[in-house]
Amino acid sequence: MAVARLIDGGALRERLVGLLPIGRNGPATTRLAWTAEDAAAAEWFSAQADSAGLAVGRDPGGNLWAVPAAPPPWWALGSHLDTVREGGAFDGALGVAAGFEIAARSAVPVAVISFADEEGARFNTPTFGSRALTGVLDHSVLDRRDASGVLLRDALGGAGVDAERIAGAPEWLGRLRGFLELHIDQTTDLARAGRPAGVVRGLATRMRVRAELAGRADHAGTTPVAERRDALAAAARLIVAALDLAGEGAPAAAAARAPAAAPTGAPAPGSPRELVATASRILVEPNALTTVPSRASVWLDARSPDADAVEGWRAGVERAASDLARGTRVEIALTTESHSPGCEFDPALRARLLELSRELGEPAPELDCLAGHDAGMLAASMPAAMVFVRNESGVSHSPEEAVDLDDAAFGAELLLRLVEQVAG
Repeated sequence: MAVARLIDGGALRERLVGLLPIGRNGPATTRLAWTAEDAAAAEWFSAQADSAGLAVGRDPGGNLWAVPAAPPPWWALGSHLDTVREGGAFDGALGVAAGFEIAARSAVPVAVISFADEEGARFNTPTFGSRALTGVLDHSVLDRRDASGVLLRDALGGAGVDAERIAGAPEWLGRLRGFLELHIDQTTDLARAGRPAGVVRGLATRMRVRAELAGRADHAGTTPVAERRDALAAAARLIVAALDLAGEGAPAAAAARAPAAAPTGAPAPGSPRELVATASRILVEPNALTTVPSRASVWLDARSPDADAVEGWRAGVERAASDLARGTRVEIALTTESHSPGCEFDPALRARLLELSRELGEPAPELDCLAGHDAGMLAASMPAAMVFVRNESGVSHSPEEAVDLDDAAFGAELLLRLVEQVAG
């Protein structure tokens, strides 16, 4: 006998209709933190809160809260509203919209949170808001500048957030009993498993490293190769070394976890992946056609469920940089710009979600995730859980994200039923 559900895809579509055009340019969406688009999304948030009977506030870290009239602490749901540049429509936004639909349907009072600057796309400050809330934000990031030279602390001020008060954000943490997040799957794991939603077992350790390479500008035609101090050529070698090191570290990382169960004939969702390294950004000076590059900045990203593998990769990159500096006479300095420890989500919450999925007729697999999420930051402080929604394309941070809102409604239904159990 089918179990009646309270949330359907149409309800989520109705909530999203006012948000999706904000920052939209053709098929892509750009809503960077602390911008006019971000402010417009905050207005959508306030309207959604009104419709769900919730009061809006903003904590000192810039996070938006929609809270019930009942006294705290509350269980909360949500995600984020900012995007990467030229991103997709659902990453983050789906979790906030679902949070409001769950709050409106729930028999128990719950809050909805939109975390500030989760993507970190403008100032390289990933999970800024949830780091501020949990007291682990490195306040030196306030002196970072964006591509236009704007100082982060000034951007915050323009958005109504006092940088000097961010240290007070953790005082709001006590208002929460736990946190739940709905998010699109950023792989094809659920699509291959043929399931609308999955329960996230945990998040991987993640690290971002910036390499600054300083050589010497010279004529591209008349300077002998042996006399060059070519920053870009050294950067290319460093990138290859970093990617090769990730490949070498893969077996240990892969052995660290067992694959989740999958239907017969389907690849196991959440099955072990290698330690993943990416050269995600590069800047070159003077960037002229006839000049040997004098400077290069490279950003390297590494992720693995095995924290030791990430640390080993970082040490290997340091050795490679030292060897390259000696061989090329290019100065190389490495800086770790962010380091996020992995986490395991609350086992009791995961078990309840798995049981609820079976009761609703769509047994959910458990998944591991190599991306970062706000729920992962809160997991160290309180019970937390995540549900992923099937993404047929497996593509994320791109207009090619693909989510069936009926699948999203199933995931939201799981969280609705869970929060009524744990908060009732």
